[in-house]
Amino acid sequence: MKNILLPTDFSENSWNAIKYAIRFFENQNCNFYLLHIKSINATDYNDAPLILDRNDVDTLYLRPIKQDLQTLLKRIKKLESSKKSHHFYTIIENTYFTSGIRKTIDEKEIDFIVMGTKGATGLSKIILGSNTADVVTKVKCNTLVIPEHAKFTEPSKIAFPTDFSLSHNLHVLKPIVKILNRFKTSLHILHINKSKTNINTQQSQNKELLEEYFNQYHFSFHDLTNINVEDAIENFIENNAINMVCMVAKNLNYFQQILFHSKVENITYHTRIPFLVLHEKN
Repeated sequence: MKNILLPTDFSENSWNAIKYAIRFFENQNCNFYLLHIKSINATDYNDAPLILDRNDVDTLYLRPIKQDLQTLLKRIKKLESSKKSHHFYTIIENTYFTSGIRKTIDEKEIDFIVMGTKGATGLSKIILGSNTADVVTKVKCNTLVIPEHAKFTEPSKIAFPTDFSLSHNLHVLKPIVKILNRFKTSLHILHINKSKTNINTQQSQNKELLEEYFNQYHFSFHDLTNINVEDAIENFIENNAINMVCMVAKNLNYFQQILFHSKVENITYHTRIPFLVLHEKN
């Protein structure tokens, strides 16, 4: 049984991520936890008392959220892809966003987070520290990031950018293997050089490790040369009909060049291509 965390703010953006998650984990036994995190602040309400008792908190804050979660559950049940193997639960946390995510991950033994972004506009705010960016970089749990315009399609082609440093254990790549098995996906391993230079001995050895690790699957290596890493990836995605990008979060420097840069609003694939961000667990 997989435990999937679905953070929601009741926006259409988060709803799109929920729909994607249900399809992505179709035919698998899953517990889905719909999590809404609300920081209670009495000063946000002009007419609210500064000191609130439990009934006040429930009336002013929790009851409307509970109603919204029940409405969301009804909406999910109407989906044709909502299967009997899927079980849904609701959670409300009153804390900072990242703290609420971590708390739920620990208590519910979460395997995956699936959450949405607002495409190019939303991702450009990652530089300033959005909720999605905080989860992706600070929470050690595999996270599937769903842009607002992404529509589910079986991931037939996955791009895996790497600098062949392998600062992570190969075990962290196991979710990619599971996708390759489930969807008969082809894996495209991208190495991008800003100039035409050969990889060093260590990188060459790590490349061989990746080749051995994926030797039972359909994979290919691609060496790209472009001074702009993000441009190289976008061109590759567009030219090769890539429909998912997987990255290892521990390789943060390389990772930031692709997701967290000032010109992200010009990168069109951010609005429609899901990102799977892999973490090593403690």
